[in-house]
Order: sequence, then structure tokens, then C-alpha cells
Amino acid sequence: MGSLIEKYPADNEAKIFYACAIAAAEDLSDKTYAGRLKAGAILEKLFKEEPDHPGLAHYIIHTYDVPPLAPRALDAARRYSDIAPDAPHALHMPSHTFTRTGYWQESINSNVAAAAAAKREGQTAEELHATDYQIYAYLQTAQDEAAARILSSLPDMASRFDPKTVIGGAGGPVTGYFALAAIPARFALERGDWKRASELKPPDTTPFPQTEAMTWFARGLGSARLGEAKPAFEAAAVLKELHEKLVKTGENYWALQVEIQQREVEAWARMAEGAKEEALKQMDSAAKLEDGTEKSAVTPGPLAPARELLGEMLLATHQPQAALTQFGVTLTKEPGRFRSLYGAAKAARVAGNNETSRRYFAELMRVCERADRPGRTELQEAEKGVARK
Repeated sequence: MGSLIEKYPADNEAKIFYACAIAAAEDLSDKTYAGRLKAGAILEKLFKEEPDHPGLAHYIIHTYDVPPLAPRALDAARRYSDIAPDAPHALHMPSHTFTRTGYWQESINSNVAAAAAAKREGQTAEELHATDYQIYAYLQTAQDEAAARILSSLPDMASRFDPKTVIGGAGGPVTGYFALAAIPARFALERGDWKRASELKPPDTTPFPQTEAMTWFARGLGSARLGEAKPAFEAAAVLKELHEKLVKTGENYWALQVEIQQREVEAWARMAEGAKEEALKQMDSAAKLEDGTEKSAVTPGPLAPARELLGEMLLATHQPQAALTQFGVTLTKEPGRFRSLYGAAKAARVAGNNETSRRYFAELMRVCERADRPGRTELQEAEKGVARK
């Protein structure tokens, strides 16, 4: 692509695809984001010249789809749906940036429109992809009744999903399989419904072990949080097998993601056994692995961020100040996450820092201004926490 723009220096489309090639080729462990910044500079310059170019808006969002760079894409995100108002994927794409920046209602609005357009166009994989992002945003804002309606609609979408006839949009069959596994797992884990998580049905075998892994991760974590170590270790063993499959097929990125999930489940299984020090070491190792990678565009975020899980473990072992640090790190990367805001507020209160606790509770109430009422007990606690002197 570099050679092409040298040959045709006036061709903007060649420059666009050169930028896409730079961004796509970047190593996901490169935290300097040198490639993304180079690509973004090219795309932003061209976007000023061609402000109605749908491809430019799309590629800017993808290029800046990492936490430190996401705010750079807000202008493109806000304009994209106006540029291409009838394309399902164009309606969905702004939510990548809104998710990264904690603009949850904007993400919901984008994905409600995207899912409806995708259904109209018969793009079920795209519909599922938009719906996964949509339920993620509903759950962060404690709009659990809306999230439950999405969950109840999943069998209908599953019945219409044919991986052999994926048309356009978000990608190949993996997109649909991913959402089908992620949505039930998110609904359980984000709400702390450990029993529901532990009872999720293992999926039929798919060509994509990383999608199977999400169900086993949720089952294992749910069991461990209920104090049931044996089924948690069994789930971790399945995750290890899925990790090995991914390694053998050269899917190194997804192999790493499943290894992180395996370590997290094993850590909480050790907690269930009472081996707290071993659990904390294992959970810390998972967090360090996750620090060195980035999420895939197929997902709005991990089922449970590793440092958030570490914060919850530290809080459970009476280390509130250390827990507060972990929740703060999570919120830097994943702003506006319900469980991290609540965890930070609770950790600060236990540590005796009432002002910090009130600040986090107030932020949680702001994020959840459209939440169900009375809704989650955490929000009832937050209301009291904000009022507490």
C-alpha cells in the first residue's frame, strides 16, 4: 500500500487503504500506538477534505478504538450515522467510541437503530453484534429490564442466524457465535447473579473455541463466587483445553484471551478453597497478562476486566486501599463501568475515605440516571452513600 500511494500520490482512496493497512498490522501489545497514531493522522487530514466520506468516519473509529485514543474519534462517531443513515454497520460503529468513553446512552441509541436496520436487511450476524454492544451498555447503566428483554429475544435471533449466509456488516460467522455466547454471560456476571452464571448451558461445539470459552468462563466464575471450588476447577480445565486448541491453530490473540480467563477462574476457585494468597497471586498474573493486550473489535469489553476482579478479591480479603487502586485502574481503561464504580466507592468507604466514596457513588448515580427503580441494591446503597456525611 505504501508503494501504491507513492505511485498515485493524488489518490485519496489509496491513502485511506494505506492508513487501514498500517492500523490493521499493528501489534495489539504495542502500547505506544505508533501505528494507530500514524494511520489516524492520515485519516483525519483526509476527513477534513471529505467530511461526508463514510469510509473515513468508519476507519477513524476503528483506528482509535483503544482507551487512550478513543476520544479522538468522538467527532467521527457523532457524524457517522448522519453520513450513512441506512447502513446497519454504520449505525453501529459510533458505539465503539461511545463504549470506550463511557457514553452509554449514546451507545444504546446507536445499537437500537443498528439492530433494527440489520434485522430489516436480514443481516443477523450484524444484529447480534449490535445487540451485544447494546446489552453491555444497558447493564452498565443498570437498565436491567431492558437487558432482560434482549436476553429473551436471543432465541429468535439464534433461529435466524445462519453462519453460512453471513451478509456484510461486522464480519464472518464468528461475530454471531460470539454474541450468542457473550450476551447470556454478560447478563449474569454484570449483575453478580452467580447462580445463573454457574448454570449456563455449555454451547454446542463451534469452529471458534474463543466463543465457547465465554460460557465456561462464566460458569467457572459463577461457581467459584458461590464457594463451589470443584465445578470452578472443572471449568478452568475446559478453558485450558480450549486455549490449547487455539494455540494449535495459530490463533495466538484468542489463545491469550482464553488463558487470561483460565487464570481468573482458577484464582477465584482457590479463593473458594480458602487459599487466599495463592488466589491473589494468580489473579495478579491474569491482570498483568491482560494489561499487555487489547480487546478485539468484536466485543465491547471483557466479560469481567481482570483488574476489576482483582479489586473485588482484594476487597474480599480486607485490603480496601489496594482494591481502590485496582478499581481506579479499571476505570481509566473502561470508564463508567458499574461494578468498578461501585467497587471503588465501597473500597474507599471501608478504607475510611468518605469523600472519595461519596464521589464514586455520585458518579455511579449519574451513570445510572435511567436505571430501573428500585433496581439493584448497589444503587440503593449508593443513594445512602451520597447522603452520608
